Amino acid sequence: MDPYERFDAWTRSHELAVAVHRATRNWPPDERFGLVAQVRRAAFSVPANIVEGRARRGPKEFRRFLDIAWASLAEVGYTLRYAHDVGYLTPEAHAELEHARAKAGRSLYALLRNMS
Repeated sequence: MDPYERFDAWTRSHELAVAVHRATRNWPPDERFGLVAQVRRAAFSVPANIVEGRARRGPKEFRRFLDIAWASLAEVGYTLRYAHDVGYLTPEAHAELEHARAKAGRSLYALLRNMS
């Protein structure tokens, strides 16, 4: 097990990234290099920043990367809302992804609090 895998925040954000990837497979082809790429990149950034921050030296650096992950999680939230509002996500799919995002957010927030 890698050091980052012991964090619930990483597990939840990894699950979110996978769910976002799957959900965007059926979005319009003309969004492939736009909204699809944007939300996938933001979702991937959350667990990736936890991994990178954990690999850095010291809690100050780790905290900085957790802050970046937190901002990426907010970006995912807005992108999912936009996708729902323009009809790319059904209400059910949006609710499911938002639930996964909220779980990741609670875990990440707890980790951030513990780093303070």
